Amino acid sequence: MPDAPRSALVTGITGQDGAFIAELLHEQGYRVHGLVRGEGNPRKAQTAAELPFVELLDADLTDPASLIRAVDAADPDEVYNLGAISQVGFSFKNPGLTADVTAKGVLNLLEAVRLTGRAERTRFYQASTSEMFGGLDYNRPEAGYNETSQFHPRSPYGVAKLYGHWIARNYRESYGMFVSCGILFNHESERRGKEFVTRKITDAVARISLGLQDHVELGDLWPKRDWGYAGDYVRGMWQTLQHSEPDDFVLASGEMHSIEDFLALAFKAVGIDDWHPYVVQNPAFMRPAEVNVVLGDPSKAEQVLGWRREVSFEGLVTRMVANDVALQRAQLTS
Repeated sequence: MPDAPRSALVTGITGQDGAFIAELLHEQGYRVHGLVRGEGNPRKAQTAAELPFVELLDADLTDPASLIRAVDAADPDEVYNLGAISQVGFSFKNPGLTADVTAKGVLNLLEAVRLTGRAERTRFYQASTSEMFGGLDYNRPEAGYNETSQFHPRSPYGVAKLYGHWIARNYRESYGMFVSCGILFNHESERRGKEFVTRKITDAVARISLGLQDHVELGDLWPKRDWGYAGDYVRGMWQTLQHSEPDDFVLASGEMHSIEDFLALAFKAVGIDDWHPYVVQNPAFMRPAEVNVVLGDPSKAEQVLGWRREVSFEGLVTRMVANDVALQRAQLTS
């Protein structure tokens, strides 16, 4: 008889990365299970329609019993923990919820794997983040942050993610579990929610180009980020769990671009050379503590995993704008 297909359990299945990893795993022949939180979750039907090959399981990262049931149902060879309160601005307004989901939720899921007797065979991917570094000038290496750089998170989200990162490493060292952490820098796509600044910009640019709105309100424009395409980074997640040993890997582009750079490329994609008349800065969108500059060093992932990004910064921006222009035109003609 042929070998049974591998099984994967994905938290955060309704988000950008969840959709990308589900498609990749399905293409690789996995049985894919995705956790959906909350009764009447509005994204459940959308996810079921977009990813019909995924078996959706009701569970919550803050509810250990539901996670144990989900792990038993999926019987996973691999777990991808992508679920989190993932918006930095939201975390300042809701720090307690962020801690419960983004920090303690990692512990709950690790315990669900361990307590169901799967510690020795289930590989676990923890989605860590560049927000753990903080971007302070004295703490920034010239070549970019790598796996050994000092952490100094500057938001409740970054602090919660750092707990998740360290508890994941603790379970690897304490129980011999195959737990790997991917320290991903900013990665965007046409699937990004409009609450994130990149998609907010590309959606607004599309609407402005079609005469549907006259400006977009943003916070600080000077911060620099290391941006890449989510599809490339999700491939790196999968490669991380295929490696022979559990480890931590930075996934980044190795390039920095400011929000102004993103704006300029987005407006250029619709034929507008000067973006300034269409952008209004609003203090309401400025964070209490901003991460100044973020640059990653992906050397280890490139050398050990053979990971490479395929979509450039300009390709990312133009791809997102083209998608949003097409969506807006479709709505106008529907």
